[in-house]
Amino acid sequence: MENNKYAGMWVTRDGYIRHHLLPNGRYDEGRGERKSAYRGSYIITGDHIEYVDDTGFTADGDFRNGILYHAGMVLYRED
Repeated sequence: MENNKYAGMWVTRDGYIRHHLLPNGRYDEGRGERKSAYRGSYIITGDHIEYVDDTGFTADGDFRNGILYHAGMVLYRED
């Protein structure tokens, strides 16, 4: 996943949900006080992201205008 323009930390406005998209195609999702609530892999095609967590659960989302829309959540890139 070289040159992954979406790699980095994405957070909900309240900071409760945090998606750390690693440049190697892995992610680590924090929820509240849990730093690593979910982990898995992801694939980005264009502006669409497909997640597969390590238990096999799948989800997806879309990047639009610098915002990640995922499963009813809105996440913003953290600087």
